[in-house]
Parts: sequence; structure tokens; C-alpha cells
Amino acid sequence: MILTAFSKALGQMGDPRFRRVLLLGLALTVALLFAAYALVFGLVSWAAGDTMTLPLVGEVTWVDDLLGWSSLIAMLVMSIFLMVPVASAIISLFLDDVAAAVEARHYPQLPPVTPMGWLEALRDSVGFLGVLIGANLLAIVLYIALPFGAFAIFWGLNGYLLGREYFQLAAMRRLGRAGARDLRRRHWLRIWGAGVLMAIPLSVPLVNLLIPILGAATFTHLVHALRPDPGRSA
Repeated sequence: MILTAFSKALGQMGDPRFRRVLLLGLALTVALLFAAYALVFGLVSWAAGDTMTLPLVGEVTWVDDLLGWSSLIAMLVMSIFLMVPVASAIISLFLDDVAAAVEARHYPQLPPVTPMGWLEALRDSVGFLGVLIGANLLAIVLYIALPFGAFAIFWGLNGYLLGREYFQLAAMRRLGRAGARDLRRRHWLRIWGAGVLMAIPLSVPLVNLLIPILGAATFTHLVHALRPDPGRSA
């Protein structure tokens, strides 16, 4: 079931609606990361000031520049880890567009649904982003303690988080929040397995940026396969 859902989603990756969501999500992600850097740079420059007095050295005027460049390097390094979770959360704002494209192609007999409100989608995306970043930052301790198991920990953790969130968001379109939660709890192990399948390519640069859309499409198929009154592919 999981591989069938995945193959159907992969076969639709050329859909213009998928490309639109990808480009929009990446543009917003890059803008958000630049805004975060600008904020960090401003705070560092303000804290350092124009001059600083160091013991045995005296007054120096290059500290703010040094700290500014250090903050740039730090943000570039952090963006490697933050790009995917931020993109995942932002693209989840447009999950309805991906799910609608999937249903239009594979489940045309289904009735239309009322799109999720913008504020509700934003709230869910911000909450997902916070959990995703927080969990991965805490997992760094495990990566250091268990370096040989780092990939397994990364795949297992992000597979669980991605599966849980994307299945919930996809199922809510047809079943509501409570119905989606009940369905997810009944099939949590299968959903986790599908999430791990999505998490494995997260280790591959550039390919990982496609995972939010591929995951949204895959879990839309999975919802229809698992729901009590599933829509069947034409």
C-alpha cells in the first residue's frame, strides 16, 4: 500500500501545480532564512557596538565586523539543517493545492471540500515547524553519543514526525481534525513506515527539497486507501 501510494505520487511530480507549490515554498523559505540572518546580524552588531576594549589590547574597532561575519557563517551552517524543516512547514501551508491536484487526477469522483482557513493552516504549520526543529536540535545529542546510528535516528525521528503531520493534514480535508486523528492512531505504524520512506531522501541534498510535496501527495493517497469509505483511483 505504501509503495503504491509512493509510486503514484512520484508519477505526478511533473504536475504544474506541484511545481508551483515547490517554487512558492522555496521562495518563502529563502526569504525567511534571509530575514532570520538579517535579524541575527542586527542583534550581533548592536550588542558588539562600534568599539570594544579588550584586556592587554585596548580599544578595537573590528569586533562588530568579525562577529557579523561569524554570524553569517553560523547562519549558513544552520541553514543546511533548517532548510528542509522550514521548507516542509511552509509547503504544508499549500498542502490543499497538492492534495487537490492528486484528487483531481486520481479520485475525480469525490465531492469538493472546503479548503482549510489560512489562519488555521498557518497555526498548524508554525506548530509543526517548532516541533520539527526542536526535535532535531535535541537529536543532535543522540547523533554525538551514537554516531554510527545517526542516520537511523534521523530517519526514524523525521519519519515519525513527517508521517504524523502530513497524514493528519491530508486526512483532515475529508475527515475533519478528530476523524483524522482517530484514523492516524489506528494505522500509526504504517504511517510511520511511510514517513521513514519520505525521510530517507532527506539525507540527499537538493532531492530533499522535493520531499514535502512528494510526502503530501503520498499521504493523500494513503489516506484514501485507509479511510473507511475510500475514494478509489480511476
